[in-house]
Amino acid sequence: MSALSRTCRDTASPQGREAPDGQAAVWLWPGRALYAGPSLRLGPHSGAVACVAVGVDAPFTVRRTPDGEVRARTALVPPRVRHHLIAGGERMAFLYLDPGSAEDRACRARFAAGDHGVLTGHESEAGLLVRAAAISAHSPDQEIAAWTAEATGHVAASFTDPRIAAAMRRLIGADEPLPAALLAAEFGLSESRFLRLFSERTGTSYRRFRLWAQMHRAARALAEGANLTRAAADGYFASPSHFSTAFHAMFGLPPSALLSRSLTIRCLDPVGLTR
Repeated sequence: MSALSRTCRDTASPQGREAPDGQAAVWLWPGRALYAGPSLRLGPHSGAVACVAVGVDAPFTVRRTPDGEVRARTALVPPRVRHHLIAGGERMAFLYLDPGSAEDRACRARFAAGDHGVLTGHESEAGLLVRAAAISAHSPDQEIAAWTAEATGHVAASFTDPRIAAAMRRLIGADEPLPAALLAAEFGLSESRFLRLFSERTGTSYRRFRLWAQMHRAARALAEGANLTRAAADGYFASPSHFSTAFHAMFGLPPSALLSRSLTIRCLDPVGLTR
């Protein structure tokens, strides 16, 4: 774990060391994640989330055996599509979005073409490439948020319902799983009404957000120097193997594929919320 440089912060209070410019960095919100750095050089894989790929230095190839392949500078690979991404340059950016979320739906509409289940040709490709080339572990959170907003084309909802804002904070900060029925009762709502409100205000389901919150908590622990065992416990996964399996299923790669390299981790709150 000595290769891992860790930072976990909210928007106001940075902590810890950062990896040098040009090294890998991950930004994690409940609902989306961004990786920027050297190509991960993964073999054929799939994940449970949508993946927006950006070839920072050069075009890349997305191969779907035996369906064929596409070559692009920007592409969106839908969830559960097995593929092999072959980088043409050294640096890549990958934006992972919760499937079916408002951000995912808005992002899909920004791509001009599609082949073999993969969308290509983001309408703001030139701007994304310029901004991606400037991304580093030292980039301000506002700059990263602006890049993801340009990628998705989605204007985040303002959390005008204090009950949903409070529920999101509870899920991010909880030290144990929180059933929807428990929070619904606390806010004086039926469970069905609470779940409906949560989906309307956040753009994703309570169950999906809770899984992202678990990943968020585990990432915060890693950023603060914990090992996988401690991180799994902090994310209330049953074991390190459970955490690794859930991470692999979600993103299509094991956490070790990231933690084996010099890496900065930044954990951010949902847009519009403060601690």
